Amino acid sequence: MSEPDRIRGIDEPLPEGERLLWQGAPSWRSLARHAFHVRKVAIYFAVLVAWRIASGLADGESALTVAAAALWFGLLALAGLAVLAVLAWASARTSIYAITTRRVVMRIGIALPMTVNLPLHRLAAAALRCHRDGTGDIPLALRGDDRIAWLHLWPHVRPWRLARPEPMLRAVPDAARVARILADATAAAATDIAPANAPQPRPTAPAPRPLAGALS
Repeated sequence: MSEPDRIRGIDEPLPEGERLLWQGAPSWRSLARHAFHVRKVAIYFAVLVAWRIASGLADGESALTVAAAALWFGLLALAGLAVLAVLAWASARTSIYAITTRRVVMRIGIALPMTVNLPLHRLAAAALRCHRDGTGDIPLALRGDDRIAWLHLWPHVRPWRLARPEPMLRAVPDAARVARILADATAAAATDIAPANAPQPRPTAPAPRPLAGALS
């Protein structure tokens, strides 16, 4: 008998009958660009440094004074960017996403790890946003009143959806393939659940046997 599937970072194996379809982690570089906005912050700091140089020269400051001020400001900017990059790296390193035949699992959190289980039949919709490097984001809308606090999920949450937070598989490598796996798993789960939820008529006579060659 084969051993049950396990999700990295979770001690307990999957329950009997549940199979692991995919597991992975965010790309820290993509997470830095699209969640922590390192590139935008770098452009912002570059504009500020250029403005400081231009204003200093316009005010008649010496080139040495302007260069010293720009260098000091640039070092502070690099320190800020380094902090954002380290946070992105740590967030990616401590995160695990998984898709099984029954649910989406998100193991997230740097200082206080938490596990979020999203049953496939509780997903109202999923979307896909691909980036140029092949990574992408897959936000998951929940049915009914199900919701998780936005701050508990960040950065693994769709931006600006504060009233109804949507958990998001963020900066996923090969996101298009992962989205197809999720779509197939959700469709299969819906097919399995529908007969169990449908009202069953009370039998009045023995069911006829299928004809030879017919699909049963």
